[in-house]
Amino acid sequence: MGFAVIVAFLALFMLGFPVVYAILLPSIAYVLIEGLPLGLLAQRITYALDSFPLVAVPLFIFVGNLMNLSGITDRIFRFAYTLVGRVPGGLAQVNVFGSLIFSGMSGAALADIGGLGRIEIEAMRKRGFSAAFAGAVTGASATIGPIFPPSIPLIVYGSVTSVSIVQLLVAGIMPAILCTVLLMTTVLVIATREKHPRADRWPTIGEVVRDFLPAIPAIIAPALMIAGMTFGAFTPTEAAAITAVYVVIISAVLYRELTLAHLWNSAILTARSSSAILIIVAAAALFGWILAVEQVPQTFAAALLGLSRDPIMLLIIANLVFFVAGMFLDSTTTATLLLVPIIAPPLVLAGVDPVQLGIVTIFNLMLGLLTPPMGLSLFLVADIAKVSIRQLLKALLPFYIPLLTTLMILTFAKDFTLWLPRMIAQ
Repeated sequence: MGFAVIVAFLALFMLGFPVVYAILLPSIAYVLIEGLPLGLLAQRITYALDSFPLVAVPLFIFVGNLMNLSGITDRIFRFAYTLVGRVPGGLAQVNVFGSLIFSGMSGAALADIGGLGRIEIEAMRKRGFSAAFAGAVTGASATIGPIFPPSIPLIVYGSVTSVSIVQLLVAGIMPAILCTVLLMTTVLVIATREKHPRADRWPTIGEVVRDFLPAIPAIIAPALMIAGMTFGAFTPTEAAAITAVYVVIISAVLYRELTLAHLWNSAILTARSSSAILIIVAAAALFGWILAVEQVPQTFAAALLGLSRDPIMLLIIANLVFFVAGMFLDSTTTATLLLVPIIAPPLVLAGVDPVQLGIVTIFNLMLGLLTPPMGLSLFLVADIAKVSIRQLLKALLPFYIPLLTTLMILTFAKDFTLWLPRMIAQ
């Protein structure tokens, strides 16, 4: 019955059903066929959502929405452009660096592309960049945020696997910085070769100071979260709450741009985004419980360990599975909730570090969203940039090199990912 539920899910998904229905309908059918009480549905769903770490999800989303709507992001982007606008690539470099800061606020590549990415692509087009290149930079840089704290996918992964969320968030810092450096280097090479537009001159010291001072309180916001969690001052959920209060205060008192309309619109956007994530969490929890009852994870673990017990080989297999899943599923949350409970246990049993596996998993799923034939990030970026998939893929080709290089380092160089959380733990 467990495998029948999986087949039913895949069939409904391929027929075009929304993923939450593709998960729920087979699960409900299982409960009815097995003669289990219907109250079990409510019990499992409620149990899944009764989680303190998951409170961080709407809080982090609220922080990101409020920073965008109250003009905080504009100040940081203005400072970033003043600082690096003269570097070959100009606004494209700002695009990549901005993703490092802001993508983690929503924790979802698709949300970042549809929100902040829309602004970035339009700004680059006005500066003279081709629409295809602007879309390629935006799509590639959107893979960074969901592994950089605060990261909703890593919070979900930690909730599913019972791995320390603080350890996961700290472990994502170095990989995200590495990917940012590699992407900015790629932009530098392309921009130099193709003579892309950039600022006419280097800024003066006065101009840097002028744009830096208003940005200081805004820059401190992400730093506040990272430092507090890193040194154990508060949990990820408490960090989200403290940062939300901090952003409200600086928007209202320092920048004096916060209005009731900003708060209301941020709350509405947060409710929509959080609902979409948490309903999948609830549905996937029921689905996962059914698979556990039917011992599907144990069967899969035995089959996987029968292939190999070498941690690196198992990581390579997991990479392939998550990469394909990211190409078809509509979010990292869905893929994480459905696949991680099945794939993670045998890998951890074979010696793969669960923190390393978390970073590899989330980053791999990000790549899948940017890969044909069904990568949803591709279609969203192409729609925003008003270019064909063929044009976008051609512009994206150079960016797959730094992205795949990052994935290889995360897979084969375990200490690179784990040294920072280990140092903090000491």
